[in-house]
Amino acid sequence: MLIVQIKAGENIDRALKRYKRKCKNVKLVQEIRSRKEYVKKSVRMREQIKKAKHKAKYLREHSDEI
Repeated sequence: MLIVQIKAGENIDRALKRYKRKCKNVKLVQEIRSRKEYVKKSVRMREQIKKAKHKAKYLREHSDEI
């Protein structure tokens, strides 16, 4: 469970924004979505390989810019 301490005089919108950022950083929402349904190990591995290929292709194309 994530806890965000609200400082004295802090706007609630700002505290919500910090909470959302914290959730995104710990990938909580992504994990919950992935656990909604079972994914076979072979499918998971296929997705990882697909992501790795895409990342490698992107890095090759943009290596001179980085």
